[in-house]
Amino acid sequence: MTESKNDFRIEVCANSVDSGVEAQKGGAARIELCAGIPEGGTTPSYGEILTATQKLSLAVNVIIRPRGGDFLYSENEINAMKADIRMCKELGVHGVVFGCLTKEGDIDVKLCSELKKEAGTLSTTFHRAFDVCRDPHKALEQIIDMGFDRILTSGQRATAMEGSALIAELVQKADGRIIILPGSGVNEDNIAELYKITGAHEFHMSARHRIDSGMVYRNENVSMGGTVTISEFSRDLTYDKRVRDSLTNLLAAAGKN
Repeated sequence: MTESKNDFRIEVCANSVDSGVEAQKGGAARIELCAGIPEGGTTPSYGEILTATQKLSLAVNVIIRPRGGDFLYSENEINAMKADIRMCKELGVHGVVFGCLTKEGDIDVKLCSELKKEAGTLSTTFHRAFDVCRDPHKALEQIIDMGFDRILTSGQRATAMEGSALIAELVQKADGRIIILPGSGVNEDNIAELYKITGAHEFHMSARHRIDSGMVYRNENVSMGGTVTISEFSRDLTYDKRVRDSLTNLLAAAGKN
């Protein structure tokens, strides 16, 4: 592990390089670069990853997830994940984020170890596949044994606040052997309370706001999602002020201001 347990850091789930720029302006230590946010995050494109490494000075972690849905992967999906990890190494990212389960709901130690080996010296985060595993306490030890740097978790609940009791247990049991990274629903209004409850030192958030499209001509009769209706004339972008306010509130709660 490279971070001290006394460090306080915010990781931003960035849905684009533009969001990454805002995260950096707001004082984030790291981004998790993702596409497919409505699906919980999928691997972004080569171009998006390359541009992020060129434009950003903060650490860039990339999610390695070929699709939404469960975390039980086919041979073709596994091959794609390994290829994406190799691509990330070539592009010089800071780390990769992945997680795999068996059909019984346990950590797929064999497959995760293979992906970890593929990652080499890259930082590795086990993502929220952890939140749907069968036994989080057993999983914690397995993930530590494999050498992951952190676990992203909402405490097996919909939000980190709802799962804060389990997160606090995980932080205590980890005892500095791995970073427990609370995520899901973390914002500037609850980050101080989450710190006080859990004792976590790193937090994962999106800090987004809705911005209007610059399009003047708008055909409102067509949805690019077909039967899935999503606004074509607005998008969510990380807002630097929300990141900055979150960091300020976290440090104040920790007595670092």
